[in-house]
Amino acid sequence: MRVLVVEDEECLADMIAAELRRAAIVVDIAHDGRAALAGLRLGAYDVLVLDGELPAPHGDALRRYVVEHGLATRVLLLTAAVTDDRVAGPEPAADDCLAKPFAHEELLTRVLTLGRPARRMEPQVIERAGVTVDTAHRLAARDGRPLALSRTEFGVLEVLLRAQGAVVSGDELIEEVWEEHTSYGGNAVRVTLGALRAKLGDPPVIEAVPGAGYRMTDGPGAGGEPEPGARREAV
Repeated sequence: MRVLVVEDEECLADMIAAELRRAAIVVDIAHDGRAALAGLRLGAYDVLVLDGELPAPHGDALRRYVVEHGLATRVLLLTAAVTDDRVAGPEPAADDCLAKPFAHEELLTRVLTLGRPARRMEPQVIERAGVTVDTAHRLAARDGRPLALSRTEFGVLEVLLRAQGAVVSGDELIEEVWEEHTSYGGNAVRVTLGALRAKLGDPPVIEAVPGAGYRMTDGPGAGGEPEPGARREAV
């Protein structure tokens, strides 16, 4: 799941992001409407956590952008007080509202609930070549052997498994797994894949397709490392 947190109070934004990241959610942060619009234009988000009192461009402009561009992004509006106006009125409605101050456990529950419909058609347990990922419980195994994976390793493995043998480029992996505005360079994909392959063990099931990306195979064999290419810095 990928979430964009839009909150001009930096401490609160960081606290929200930390809580969501503990649940293995990919989180980007914007502190004003302009940065949030730029994020919505560049990335696909499952949930937008939006400060209802955001300065101009106001949060209404972000909600209109989601509606007018047909985005699947669900909106959780953080408000000073929840009213019935949240589901009707002249401005685009939020999918859910949460009054400040709020418990972080409640925020996490709301985000997870909103994020599920966008992925409801995807299976929670994915398997290929003896590699199994349980996305609901964040568990991975190979031939019944549990795998201790980092958040990024788990994310890369999930994306490759969902591709069902199709090639996934380095840019696509970065878009799905890594967060914006992070301190690592474009070799993060290569490093993470190297660590993931080591944990998966032999025979190798992740194949590098030179000049294109990576894919899961049904048997042994992995090619050389392509340049993954990155549009932005990655974790």
